[in-house]
Amino acid sequence: MPTEGPGSAAIAAGMVGRPGAALPGARPIRLLTVDDSATMRSLIRQALTGDGRIEIVGEAEDAAQARELIKALNPDVLTLDVEMPGMDGLSFLGHLMRLRPMPVVMISAETRRGAGAALDALALGAVDCVGKPAGSEPGFIGLGDRIVAAARARLRRRPGNAQAPAPSAGYRWNGRYVLVGASTGGVEALETLLAGLPENGPPVLICQHMPAAFLERFATRLNARSRLRVKLAGDGMPLRPGHAFLAPGGRMHLTLAAGDRPECRLREAVPGKGYCPSVDVMFLSALPVAERSVAVILTGMGCDGAEGMRRLRRAGAQCLAQDAESSVIYGMPRAARVNGGAQEAVALGDMAARILALTADVPSPPEASAPE
Repeated sequence: MPTEGPGSAAIAAGMVGRPGAALPGARPIRLLTVDDSATMRSLIRQALTGDGRIEIVGEAEDAAQARELIKALNPDVLTLDVEMPGMDGLSFLGHLMRLRPMPVVMISAETRRGAGAALDALALGAVDCVGKPAGSEPGFIGLGDRIVAAARARLRRRPGNAQAPAPSAGYRWNGRYVLVGASTGGVEALETLLAGLPENGPPVLICQHMPAAFLERFATRLNARSRLRVKLAGDGMPLRPGHAFLAPGGRMHLTLAAGDRPECRLREAVPGKGYCPSVDVMFLSALPVAERSVAVILTGMGCDGAEGMRRLRRAGAQCLAQDAESSVIYGMPRAARVNGGAQEAVALGDMAARILALTADVPSPPEASAPE
């Protein structure tokens, strides 16, 4: 779920057309908006006016209307408000993903309560979540790109049981740091990846494109679902085995400060200059310790991280990208494969094991006894 950043990032990864232009040879994406607020429905219409890629085919005020319009109009994508009278958006989403799975972009307030609901929605199968504009903010910037990306998302049923973590007894860290970047689809991907790492696993830095208001709740959620200790990164936190650090977003990038004791370093972003938090910024900060780094790009729209990964690989890092089959949006991983940054394409279910193989201190085999 991208935060700041130009729409051109998605275009560079081959995921969407030029903003406002119809995709060549393709019919417009049929969109149904579901929101009890006439104001929000109007803001969505305004944000998409003139975007030839998308046609709003209907509007619903509640879940009951939405059910009927889905049957009558057969939309390609839904935008769905989290909070509605009667059946709320999360309950409706749960029913929808069981009975008629389709790409859904949730609309949520960027509040503590809204953050929890947004993460629940993404876990239920929503492709993306967009924060409602507040105060004098412009309404829904970049919404068109995200609807187009959602229309191309790969929908999968979530597994009933989380991946079993690797046993900690047989793992010993070899000194390599792990840096992970993700965007759309990253909630499920990161939960799956971290669930496969043991409690003494390698130090992990994570950059997830997500509004800052959601990231604190996301760190808490990851911590509850992982044997690693997961927290929002703070300036000067030392990188130790068994710990994972999530970029706090807002106006701060997360970087790796190399030295005798590598640590997290927060760096203020320049407004309007790409994504914040940025995967590229995080990856590039690890260049001084590239030979002791494993860089990973997971599912996401755009190309953030591809250039940083390319430079890390040239400097000696091990570089992995999630494969197309397991990615919700094969944008960021594709960009890293196309530019030569990623050495391997790895299925999400195999990613934790591959990371452990690259970060494990494998003992030397015992010397053979001399023949008598």
